[in-house]
Amino acid sequence: MTDHVRIEDLEGGVRLVTLDRPEKKNALTGAMYDAMRGALEEADASEAVGAVVFAGQPGAFTAGNDIADFVARAQQTSGEAPALRFIRHLARTRTPMVAAVDGVAVGIGTTLTLHCDLVYASPAARFRTPFVELGLVPEAASSYLLPRRVGRLKATEILLLSEMFGADQAEALGLVNAVMPSDMLVEHALAQAARLAALPRGALQAARALIRGDQAEVDAALQAEAEAFGRQLRSEEAQAAFRAFLDRAKPAST
Repeated sequence: MTDHVRIEDLEGGVRLVTLDRPEKKNALTGAMYDAMRGALEEADASEAVGAVVFAGQPGAFTAGNDIADFVARAQQTSGEAPALRFIRHLARTRTPMVAAVDGVAVGIGTTLTLHCDLVYASPAARFRTPFVELGLVPEAASSYLLPRRVGRLKATEILLLSEMFGADQAEALGLVNAVMPSDMLVEHALAQAARLAALPRGALQAARALIRGDQAEVDAALQAEAEAFGRQLRSEEAQAAFRAFLDRAKPAST
Protein backbone atom coordinates (compact mmCIF):
# COMPACT_ATOMS: atom_id res chain seq x y z
CA MET A 1 0.00 0.00 0.00
CA THR A 2 1.11 3.60 -0.43
CA ASP A 3 0.14 6.93 1.04
CA HIS A 4 -0.33 8.17 -2.52
CA VAL A 5 -3.39 5.96 -3.14
CA ARG A 6 -6.38 6.26 -0.80
CA ILE A 7 -8.83 3.35 -0.77
CA GLU A 8 -12.20 3.80 0.92
CA ASP A 9 -15.13 1.41 1.06
CA LEU A 10 -18.31 3.49 1.12
CA GLU A 11 -22.00 2.83 1.59
CA GLY A 12 -23.76 1.08 -1.25
CA GLY A 13 -20.95 -1.37 -1.98
CA VAL A 14 -18.69 1.20 -3.67
CA ARG A 15 -14.90 1.26 -3.34
CA LEU A 16 -13.33 4.67 -4.03
CA VAL A 17 -9.70 4.63 -5.22
CA THR A 18 -8.24 8.15 -5.09
CA LEU A 19 -4.83 9.03 -6.49
CA ASP A 20 -3.27 11.41 -3.97
CA ARG A 21 0.12 12.69 -5.11
CA PRO A 22 -0.82 16.29 -5.89
CA GLU A 23 2.75 17.62 -5.95
CA LYS A 24 3.37 15.41 -9.03
CA LYS A 25 -0.14 15.72 -10.51
CA ASN A 26 -0.71 12.12 -9.40
CA ALA A 27 2.08 10.71 -11.60
CA LEU A 28 2.13 6.97 -10.97
CA THR A 29 4.93 5.02 -9.32
CA GLY A 30 5.32 1.26 -9.08
CA ALA A 31 3.95 1.32 -5.54
CA MET A 32 0.87 3.22 -6.70
CA TYR A 33 0.24 0.69 -9.49
CA ASP A 34 0.55 -2.14 -6.97
CA ALA A 35 -1.91 -0.42 -4.63
CA MET A 36 -4.47 0.03 -7.42
CA ARG A 37 -4.05 -3.57 -8.54
CA GLY A 38 -4.53 -4.75 -4.99
CA ALA A 39 -7.69 -2.66 -4.67
CA LEU A 40 -9.14 -4.32 -7.78
CA GLU A 41 -8.12 -7.82 -6.73
CA GLU A 42 -9.75 -7.33 -3.34
CA ALA A 43 -12.89 -5.95 -4.97
CA ASP A 44 -13.16 -8.99 -7.24
CA ALA A 45 -12.85 -11.30 -4.23
CA SER A 46 -15.30 -9.35 -2.05
CA GLU A 47 -19.00 -9.95 -1.67
CA ALA A 48 -19.38 -6.46 -0.21
CA VAL A 49 -17.79 -4.43 -3.04
CA GLY A 50 -19.99 -4.11 -6.12
CA ALA A 51 -18.23 -1.29 -8.03
CA VAL A 52 -14.96 0.64 -8.02
CA VAL A 53 -14.54 4.37 -8.71
CA PHE A 54 -11.19 5.84 -9.81
CA ALA A 55 -10.62 9.51 -9.03
CA GLY A 56 -7.74 11.93 -8.55
CA GLN A 57 -7.11 14.88 -6.33
CA PRO A 58 -9.08 17.87 -7.70
CA GLY A 59 -7.33 19.36 -10.69
CA ALA A 60 -5.53 16.18 -11.77
CA PHE A 61 -6.63 12.65 -12.58
CA THR A 62 -3.07 11.51 -13.33
CA ALA A 63 -0.13 12.91 -15.28
CA GLY A 64 0.69 9.34 -16.31
CA ASN A 65 3.64 7.18 -15.39
CA ASP A 66 6.36 8.85 -13.33
CA ILE A 67 9.21 9.30 -15.83
CA ALA A 68 11.88 8.66 -13.21
CA ASP A 69 10.15 5.34 -12.59
CA PHE A 70 10.40 4.57 -16.33
CA VAL A 71 14.14 5.29 -16.25
CA ALA A 72 14.64 2.99 -13.27
CA ARG A 73 12.53 0.25 -14.87
CA ALA A 74 14.60 0.35 -18.05
CA GLN A 75 17.64 -0.73 -16.02
CA GLN A 76 15.90 -3.89 -14.76
CA THR A 77 16.18 -7.06 -16.79
CA SER A 78 13.83 -9.40 -14.92
CA GLY A 79 10.37 -9.40 -13.43
CA GLU A 80 7.15 -7.90 -14.71
CA ALA A 81 6.71 -4.17 -14.19
CA PRO A 82 4.07 -3.07 -11.66
CA ALA A 83 2.38 -1.03 -14.40
CA LEU A 84 1.96 -4.11 -16.58
CA ARG A 85 0.69 -6.20 -13.66
CA PHE A 86 -1.90 -3.52 -12.98
CA ILE A 87 -2.92 -3.25 -16.64
CA ARG A 88 -3.34 -7.02 -16.96
CA HIS A 89 -5.68 -7.06 -13.99
CA LEU A 90 -7.48 -3.91 -15.12
CA ALA A 91 -8.38 -5.62 -18.40
CA ARG A 92 -9.80 -8.66 -16.59
CA THR A 93 -11.48 -7.11 -13.53
CA ARG A 94 -14.94 -8.55 -12.97
CA THR A 95 -16.09 -5.66 -10.79
CA PRO A 96 -17.67 -2.72 -12.67
CA MET A 97 -15.40 0.33 -12.78
CA VAL A 98 -16.26 4.04 -13.03
CA ALA A 99 -13.80 6.88 -13.70
CA ALA A 100 -14.17 10.47 -12.49
CA VAL A 101 -11.70 12.51 -14.55
CA ASP A 102 -10.80 16.04 -13.44
CA GLY A 103 -7.82 17.85 -14.95
CA VAL A 104 -4.96 16.10 -16.72
CA ALA A 105 -5.40 12.49 -17.82
CA VAL A 106 -2.12 11.62 -19.53
CA GLY A 107 -1.03 8.23 -20.85
CA ILE A 108 -2.51 5.59 -18.54
CA GLY A 109 -4.82 8.35 -17.32
CA THR A 110 -6.53 8.13 -20.70
CA THR A 111 -6.09 4.44 -21.52
CA LEU A 112 -7.37 3.32 -18.10
CA THR A 113 -10.75 4.86 -18.93
CA LEU A 114 -11.11 2.56 -21.96
CA HIS A 115 -11.57 -0.32 -19.51
CA CYS A 116 -14.09 1.49 -17.32
CA ASP A 117 -17.80 0.81 -17.66
CA LEU A 118 -18.78 4.45 -17.09
CA VAL A 119 -16.64 7.57 -17.44
CA TYR A 120 -17.46 11.09 -16.26
CA ALA A 121 -15.30 14.18 -16.72
CA SER A 122 -15.20 17.76 -15.53
CA PRO A 123 -14.88 20.66 -18.00
CA ALA A 124 -11.23 20.86 -16.92
CA ALA A 125 -10.41 17.31 -18.09
CA ARG A 126 -7.60 17.09 -20.63
CA PHE A 127 -6.80 13.75 -22.25
CA ARG A 128 -3.47 12.98 -23.94
CA THR A 129 -1.45 9.88 -24.90
CA PRO A 130 2.18 10.99 -25.57
CA PHE A 131 3.61 7.48 -25.92
CA VAL A 132 5.26 7.80 -29.33
CA GLU A 133 6.83 11.19 -28.65
CA LEU A 134 8.45 9.56 -25.59
CA GLY A 135 9.87 6.80 -27.80
CA LEU A 136 7.28 4.29 -26.58
CA VAL A 137 4.16 2.58 -27.93
CA PRO A 138 0.53 2.60 -26.71
CA GLU A 139 -0.38 0.36 -23.78
CA ALA A 140 -3.39 -1.09 -21.93
CA ALA A 141 -4.72 -2.54 -25.22
CA SER A 142 -5.44 1.02 -26.38
CA SER A 143 -4.13 0.22 -29.87
CA TYR A 144 -7.01 -2.27 -30.10
CA LEU A 145 -9.73 -0.60 -28.04
CA LEU A 146 -9.44 3.02 -29.15
CA PRO A 147 -9.81 2.44 -32.95
CA ARG A 148 -12.92 0.36 -32.24
CA ARG A 149 -14.35 3.16 -30.14
CA VAL A 150 -13.55 6.23 -32.24
CA GLY A 151 -12.42 4.86 -35.64
CA ARG A 152 -8.91 4.23 -36.97
CA LEU A 153 -8.22 7.75 -38.25
CA LYS A 154 -9.17 9.52 -35.03
CA ALA A 155 -7.35 6.90 -32.97
CA THR A 156 -4.23 7.49 -35.07
CA GLU A 157 -4.44 11.21 -34.38
CA ILE A 158 -4.80 10.60 -30.64
CA LEU A 159 -2.20 7.84 -30.27
CA LEU A 160 0.48 8.90 -32.79
CA LEU A 161 0.23 12.69 -32.82
CA SER A 162 -0.51 12.89 -29.08
CA GLU A 163 -3.35 15.33 -29.73
CA MET A 164 -4.77 16.69 -26.49
CA PHE A 165 -8.55 16.83 -26.30
CA GLY A 166 -10.98 18.11 -23.73
CA ALA A 167 -14.06 16.80 -22.01
CA ASP A 168 -16.57 17.97 -24.61
CA GLN A 169 -14.66 16.31 -27.44
CA ALA A 170 -14.25 13.15 -25.36
CA GLU A 171 -18.01 13.07 -24.87
CA ALA A 172 -18.60 13.62 -28.61
CA LEU A 173 -16.22 10.73 -29.40
CA GLY A 174 -18.03 8.39 -27.03
CA LEU A 175 -15.16 8.23 -24.53
CA VAL A 176 -17.08 10.02 -21.76
CA ASN A 177 -20.68 9.47 -20.66
CA ALA A 178 -21.23 13.02 -19.45
CA VAL A 179 -19.42 16.22 -18.51
CA MET A 180 -20.13 17.33 -14.93
CA PRO A 181 -19.11 20.39 -12.88
CA SER A 182 -15.95 19.66 -10.92
CA ASP A 183 -17.71 19.99 -7.57
CA MET A 184 -20.30 17.38 -8.59
CA LEU A 185 -18.02 14.98 -10.46
CA VAL A 186 -16.99 12.45 -7.82
CA GLU A 187 -20.40 12.54 -6.14
CA HIS A 188 -22.08 11.72 -9.47
CA ALA A 189 -19.59 8.94 -10.24
CA LEU A 190 -20.18 7.41 -6.79
CA ALA A 191 -23.96 7.56 -7.28
CA GLN A 192 -23.72 5.79 -10.62
CA ALA A 193 -21.35 3.21 -9.16
CA ALA A 194 -23.85 2.56 -6.36
CA ARG A 195 -26.55 1.94 -8.98
CA LEU A 196 -24.29 -0.67 -10.61
CA ALA A 197 -23.44 -2.25 -7.26
CA ALA A 198 -27.15 -2.63 -6.43
CA LEU A 199 -27.88 -4.73 -9.52
CA PRO A 200 -28.07 -8.56 -9.33
CA ARG A 201 -24.42 -9.58 -9.27
CA GLY A 202 -24.57 -12.60 -11.59
CA ALA A 203 -26.66 -10.85 -14.24
CA LEU A 204 -24.45 -7.76 -14.04
CA GLN A 205 -21.24 -9.70 -14.59
CA ALA A 206 -22.74 -11.74 -17.45
CA ALA A 207 -24.13 -8.65 -19.19
CA ARG A 208 -20.85 -6.80 -18.69
CA ALA A 209 -18.89 -9.65 -20.30
CA LEU A 210 -21.25 -9.61 -23.30
CA ILE A 211 -20.92 -5.85 -23.73
CA ARG A 212 -17.13 -5.92 -23.49
CA GLY A 213 -16.74 -8.60 -26.16
CA ASP A 214 -13.90 -11.03 -26.82
CA GLN A 215 -11.48 -10.94 -23.90
CA ALA A 216 -8.94 -13.01 -25.84
CA GLU A 217 -8.54 -10.22 -28.41
CA VAL A 218 -7.94 -7.66 -25.68
CA ASP A 219 -5.39 -9.96 -24.01
CA ALA A 220 -3.59 -10.51 -27.33
CA ALA A 221 -3.36 -6.77 -27.98
CA LEU A 222 -2.16 -6.15 -24.45
CA GLN A 223 0.57 -8.79 -24.81
CA ALA A 224 1.76 -7.48 -28.19
CA GLU A 225 1.90 -3.96 -26.78
CA ALA A 226 3.77 -5.15 -23.68
CA GLU A 227 6.47 -6.80 -25.78
CA ALA A 228 6.90 -3.75 -28.02
CA PHE A 229 6.78 -1.41 -25.00
CA GLY A 230 9.55 -3.37 -23.26
CA ARG A 231 11.80 -3.14 -26.32
CA GLN A 232 11.15 0.56 -26.78
CA LEU A 233 11.59 1.34 -23.08
CA ARG A 234 15.23 0.27 -23.38
CA SER A 235 15.82 2.01 -26.72
CA GLU A 236 18.12 5.00 -27.08
CA GLU A 237 15.30 7.15 -28.47
CA ALA A 238 13.18 6.53 -25.40
CA GLN A 239 16.11 7.14 -23.05
CA ALA A 240 16.86 10.40 -24.85
CA ALA A 241 13.23 11.49 -24.52
CA PHE A 242 13.26 10.65 -20.80
CA ARG A 243 16.48 12.63 -20.25
CA ALA A 244 15.03 15.62 -22.05
CA PHE A 245 11.83 15.43 -19.98
CA LEU A 246 13.71 15.18 -16.69
CA ASP A 247 16.01 18.06 -17.66
CA ARG A 248 12.99 20.26 -18.36
CA ALA A 249 11.48 19.27 -15.01
CA LYS A 250 14.56 20.28 -13.00
CA PRO A 251 14.13 23.49 -11.03
CA ALA A 252 16.14 26.41 -12.34
CA SER A 253 19.38 27.01 -10.42
CA THR A 254 19.76 30.23 -8.45
